[in-house]
Amino acid sequence: MSSNLSETINKVLSDEKNVREATRSHQREFPYDRDNEAQVTRREFCNFLGLTSTAFLTGTVGFAAKSAYDATKVKSFAPLKIDDAMSLNKNSALNFRYPTKDDPAILVRANDGKYYAYDQKCTHLLCPVYYSKEHSRLECPCHDGGFSAETGEVLYGPPPRPLNRIALEEKNGEVWAIGVITGGTEHERS
Repeated sequence: MSSNLSETINKVLSDEKNVREATRSHQREFPYDRDNEAQVTRREFCNFLGLTSTAFLTGTVGFAAKSAYDATKVKSFAPLKIDDAMSLNKNSALNFRYPTKDDPAILVRANDGKYYAYDQKCTHLLCPVYYSKEHSRLECPCHDGGFSAETGEVLYGPPPRPLNRIALEEKNGEVWAIGVITGGTEHERS
């Protein structure tokens, strides 16, 4: 095996020698020092590092600015009648979809008879939350997180923020979902 390695090294070195001989006549026209070809100066490295860091910072700031701008836009959602909400017993919950058919939500009727609705995705890792009748709170089984059924605030566990609340309206004996309250910003129907 070492003889194969030696042959390969000799072949590469001879190829380098052949390239040098072939370009020698043009050296005056194209003064290029092949010996320093692979050398990177400290200044070149620092310039490269500075430029790439600036590019990454600019990209990150751009994405953050776009995200902040998008958060200020008011999103309108159509009101949705929550079927079977009025027949829901106290201290129980009902799953539904709002604001779109792809967004799971949960409606809770507390012990005092008031209705509360939330996005059903835990704010930690988007696991579905469920209503615990025994504890009268919303719980996430994935990482043992808990939320208040009345406010959506984090009671314990790893979730970093409260659940997104769904604004409700009772009219004519029916419960309607009319908007989403995300991070303190309310997005209601127009």
